[in-house]
Amino acid sequence: MPWRGGHWHTAAVASTSHDVPIAVGSVDLPALRRRITPVLIVSQILGGLGVATGIALAAVLAQQVSGSEALSGLAPTATVAGTALLSVPLAALMTARGRRPGLVLAYVIGSAGAGVVVLASVLGNFPLLLLGMAAFGAASSANLQARFAAADLAEPARRARAISLVVWATTIGAVLGPNIAAPAGRSVSGVGIPEAAGPFVWAAGVFLIAAVVVAVLLRPDPLLTARALAPSEEGDKEERSLRAGVRAVRESTGARLALVTVAVSHTAMVSIMSMTPVALSHHGAGIQLIGLVISGHIAGMYAFSPVMGMLSDRFGRLSVIGLAVALLSVAALLAGTAGASHGRTAAGLFLLGLGWSAGLVSGSALLTDSVPGPARAAAQGLSDLTMNASAGIGGVMAGLIVAQGGYGLLNLIGACLLLPLAALAVRRALAGSGKAAEG
Repeated sequence: MPWRGGHWHTAAVASTSHDVPIAVGSVDLPALRRRITPVLIVSQILGGLGVATGIALAAVLAQQVSGSEALSGLAPTATVAGTALLSVPLAALMTARGRRPGLVLAYVIGSAGAGVVVLASVLGNFPLLLLGMAAFGAASSANLQARFAAADLAEPARRARAISLVVWATTIGAVLGPNIAAPAGRSVSGVGIPEAAGPFVWAAGVFLIAAVVVAVLLRPDPLLTARALAPSEEGDKEERSLRAGVRAVRESTGARLALVTVAVSHTAMVSIMSMTPVALSHHGAGIQLIGLVISGHIAGMYAFSPVMGMLSDRFGRLSVIGLAVALLSVAALLAGTAGASHGRTAAGLFLLGLGWSAGLVSGSALLTDSVPGPARAAAQGLSDLTMNASAGIGGVMAGLIVAQGGYGLLNLIGACLLLPLAALAVRRALAGSGKAAEG
């Protein structure tokens, strides 16, 4: 089925079982993208807003409910764990029925989780709060999966830019979320709900709005449309199973490199970022300064993702993976040796965000490039499971490392995590050069 003039041309009728049928003849893909991309961007803004609003006071709420400062860190950890665990069944649903049902269900589960958190805060039940936080993580899983939905109908040469545009949209919600946490808390102060649980009330509503937006407007479903337009790749149910996704990653050196890139970038970022406020406070930084440093870090993560997408499409995935390794290494060097220099720490955290962005965008694009169409959604779900599980372990270990050896040691270990990734990228580049020379 050839690509000509921005259209896929096919002589057969292609239809999907759970979506609107795709017309015969010429399908205007640019028009489909113009219809689908804004929906993904809006849902990403809403999802990012809901997640950031709730997470802003999650540790505070956990401390109030549990009565223990030592247990406060379990709330965000439960969210990360929930994001990782729920990514597998959500990916299975998307593989079988398309992006729209999976994204809608994820936002609904996230909304229900936020409601459980509010109930737990009223009852003073800490285990119930952790269960709610885990379900709340489904919304984060939806935000991650949305980047792959943007790539479903993208031209291969513009796939990274499509992914990066949806990642960029997270900036708006991530910046606004913490700033509305306080008014969200005040809004429930007179109805018997703790103020720290107020953001979760708002988050529950925001997630439901995101679910409605996706359910109503994400039509036709991008994944099912892509399959219908490429019937030679559609495959049977076995080829679209999670087992097939694991096999596809195992059999592709590019997919394995992509998986390692995303997991290592995310783990290094989460581990270092999570302990930076502690390190800053030990060197006399106040809450306002810590907030500015973290804001700069978030800007580095999301605001420049379109640049990373453009670079990845223009110079290749491997080049931007190399850039990610370089940025993350310099970030660890700056932050780990900053000491009392708050400006040096801020610069390190900004570069840490940039490195994460480079790794996520290039790794996600490489994974999509390297896996056959039928197993693609399953492999993408595996990628999100791996990155969140690794980051969850890294976040737990980060506190122990800082307690035993300090913030500098944490950054050194974070930099060492990059060595296997760099070795795999170099090996892949050399293999590519060798094939080119033989040709």
